[in-house]
Amino acid sequence: MPLPRAPVVRLTRRLFSTSLPRTHAACNKPARTRFAPSPTGFLHLGSLRTALFNYLLAKKTGGQFLLRIEDTDQKRTVPGAEEALYETLKWAGLKWDEGPDVGGPYGPYRQSERSALHQQHAEQLVKDGHAYRCFCTPERLSALAITRKRAGLSTDYDRTCLTVSPTESSQRAADGESHVIRLKVPNQYPAFHDAVYGTVEFAENKKAHLLGSFEDPVLLKSDGLPTYHLANVVDDHFMEITHVLRATEWLPSTPKHVWLYECFGWKKPEFVHVGLLQNDQRGKLSKRNGDVFVSEYREKGYLPEALVNFVALLGWSHTKTEDMMTLEEMVQEFDIDRLTQGNQIVNFGKLDFLQKHHAAAAPQGGETEKAILERCEKFVAEKFGDKLETGATIPADYTLRILRSNIGSFITPDHFITQRSYFYRSPFIPPKSVTKLQKAYQNLNLTFAQLMERFFIRLDQVPKENWNYETLHKIVEMGAMEDRTRWNTKMKVARLLLAGGEAGPSLAMTMVILGKERTMKRIEVGEKVMMGEVRRIAVGGQKE
Repeated sequence: MPLPRAPVVRLTRRLFSTSLPRTHAACNKPARTRFAPSPTGFLHLGSLRTALFNYLLAKKTGGQFLLRIEDTDQKRTVPGAEEALYETLKWAGLKWDEGPDVGGPYGPYRQSERSALHQQHAEQLVKDGHAYRCFCTPERLSALAITRKRAGLSTDYDRTCLTVSPTESSQRAADGESHVIRLKVPNQYPAFHDAVYGTVEFAENKKAHLLGSFEDPVLLKSDGLPTYHLANVVDDHFMEITHVLRATEWLPSTPKHVWLYECFGWKKPEFVHVGLLQNDQRGKLSKRNGDVFVSEYREKGYLPEALVNFVALLGWSHTKTEDMMTLEEMVQEFDIDRLTQGNQIVNFGKLDFLQKHHAAAAPQGGETEKAILERCEKFVAEKFGDKLETGATIPADYTLRILRSNIGSFITPDHFITQRSYFYRSPFIPPKSVTKLQKAYQNLNLTFAQLMERFFIRLDQVPKENWNYETLHKIVEMGAMEDRTRWNTKMKVARLLLAGGEAGPSLAMTMVILGKERTMKRIEVGEKVMMGEVRRIAVGGQKE
């Protein structure tokens, strides 16, 4: 039976006491946190959440938030990815105190520029007996893995090169023989404390060792560049990082890091692991069940305030009564003791909810409203050009008026304008809706004229110069006061004729934005549809 490739993780219950405050001593001091992405692609939602939590912890404690680029895997580095990371984080409002572009006292902040430091400490581990040089060729390692796999054994290393004497090892390295440096793992990794999961212990892997299978991960590659395990420990130590906050995908690697801290004799940071983001089937997020890259949400028109608020709720249980928060409010509220265990199901409906609320809270004339308007106007130009269905040029402030009338329903420019396309083109009146409303007023023993005539006459009598919200709202309310039983059906008919029954601002505001001429024209044509003279109003106002 195959042996497990990695040790089994056993998590104890998270430490909790009602008699003691659930705080961590390190959080009483300014925290130094870091976000350390690799420039191998675009920033995804999980990485944005990691960056955000690190930012919030640093700012809540009056500490520093660092950006470090982990670019030691040169083969996977994507040109332009580093610059894209900077731009995306700035768009999200996460400003770093130290980093490759702003400098700082603990630089350089690109791992590839710290190779000498990594090599020095890898050699120190060899000297102290905690690591060893491995001269095995890729061909030998591949053949070993195949043989062991066929035998049902773990494909880990067999420690052949551990038997090479220190003198021979040093000489072969000095002669230029290709090699890597491997960590000599202990029989059992030390337990460690995690701020979210409590005490974490890994089971001893005696059986694997008896069969000659040793994890012994590579610390320094043959090109002299470090692997993640060595580089992140060395860099975190020398950058004086106090908290390592990352996703639980790194939890199985943490014992190696803890062991490295012990080998070096260094104080380890506080470890904080948060669950992975999953779809509603508890699978990995992918393009099939929603966008995963921050740039995709930005391109669709989601606000940075909404997206940051959204990812903050994925694994953090705040104490506020409302989920909507600004970045400043998140800083004040954040507490690592309220990070939750387990993976998080991503409900994208929550993002749309927060988007509406952040859009509604945007000050008129502010940068957020300007950004929304710019995207909406661009979409209008692409979809409708610069003309209304009447042939008139779209007024300069027209889309702004539509936006302000109903901004609490804004999700994306595409969604918002498409649902309100009746402001730019004559609406399509669905035959099913006509039939449904005909039955509704017939059940009231009314004809179309009896239901709507007085309302239409009052609208027609309003002078063009008095065609405003106050006047039209009074007419709408007047109908409600005269006969409440008819009012609901009357309003549904009016919205069907003017807007095709689509959602939007109030009926009075809809008529204000359309203007008197377009309102009365739609009523005239719509009346014929309801009375069966034409089947529907087509896009552009043409009859069928």
